[in-house]
Amino acid sequence: MSGEIRTEPLTREAFAPFGDVIEAAGAPDKIINAGLCGRHHDLARLDFGSDGRAGISVFDAKPRALPYTLDLVERHPDGSQAFIPLSLASFLVIVAPDEDGRPGRPRAFVTTPGQAVNLLRNTWHGVLTPLEAPGLFAVVDRIGPGANLEEYRFEVPWRVTG
Repeated sequence: MSGEIRTEPLTREAFAPFGDVIEAAGAPDKIINAGLCGRHHDLARLDFGSDGRAGISVFDAKPRALPYTLDLVERHPDGSQAFIPLSLASFLVIVAPDEDGRPGRPRAFVTTPGQAVNLLRNTWHGVLTPLEAPGLFAVVDRIGPGANLEEYRFEVPWRVTG
């Protein structure tokens, strides 16, 4: 193993270099629909490049458990990618800084129920990793021409613990 990575809670501040935490935290920005709905406005920096468009897909991922072996990360050079759980279940979010075109030391975050994430364009990240069933997610990402996926396999895997 390359080493151990301990999970940390997902907070806006800790996750900011990699993307956005999407959640209904604090008071809504606006009350709409005759006072029956609070709007938490513009929570993610979506970015789909000049020749792409936003698409919404549904992913059905198999749940995993901690400790988790991290051997693969990926990034999307042409667009951001948001993972929005369709249930109130936690999931693991692994990200890594870029170091000269390769991922640096990964960080692992565990969401709380009701949190989603938006990964910024070109951010190294682990695969979708629900920690409990069902593993259904709405995914908002770039749809368009060209290759928008780069994968990196660690020669020696990392061990992610709680």
